[in-house]
Amino acid sequence: MRFQKRRPSPLAGEKPTRDILPRFQGEPVDDLLPVPGECERLSLLIVGVNPSPWTAAVNAPFAHPGNRFWPSLYRGGVIPNEVDCSCGLKDEDFHMLEERRIGITNFVSGVATSKASELTAEQLRGGAQGVLRLVEKLQPEKVAIVGITAHRQAFRKPKAKLGRQEGEFIPEGWPATVELWVVPQPSGLNAHETIDSLAEKWQDVVQRGEAKRTTQRPPGV
Repeated sequence: MRFQKRRPSPLAGEKPTRDILPRFQGEPVDDLLPVPGECERLSLLIVGVNPSPWTAAVNAPFAHPGNRFWPSLYRGGVIPNEVDCSCGLKDEDFHMLEERRIGITNFVSGVATSKASELTAEQLRGGAQGVLRLVEKLQPEKVAIVGITAHRQAFRKPKAKLGRQEGEFIPEGWPATVELWVVPQPSGLNAHETIDSLAEKWQDVVQRGEAKRTTQRPPGV
């Protein structure tokens, strides 16, 4: 699978400093998505809330050193090696995501904030419609929303819980062939989770989703 080209880090491989981060408030981060016309199907589309100024400063997803996203993906078996993109996403890690068919986007990729709670409900709901259109277009095998609070607001599902979404918790218009999962927010601000507990949630996405699909019986059997 081939992904669309991305802008290089605005800081040219340097780590952001505290005094420079305010410059990237409100700035965008590039998505990691297939090139137009790509025939292969994403195995997993990960949907974050929006970038932090650090992420925007290096144009790499979940780039802040205190974010547990990449360590939990590694421990959960989603990716085969540890990733440090605090200075930008390395070429070898970019190609690893291509090979594993793992895409990354956000509800609001175009606006960096220090906290996800700084986004308005209107921004999240508009972003949810964009995600729905993207899922309809790409038809990934699975989608994992990162952050239960943002998911509830974005899709107007106030009673949604972590894990696989089914029945009334599936957003209207969601493709029937695409599994929908919600995992916890991996930011260091989320004191309820550790790297290990986050890794367990990612293991559920990878392993339980696969097990459920392989054990389903064909219609009429």
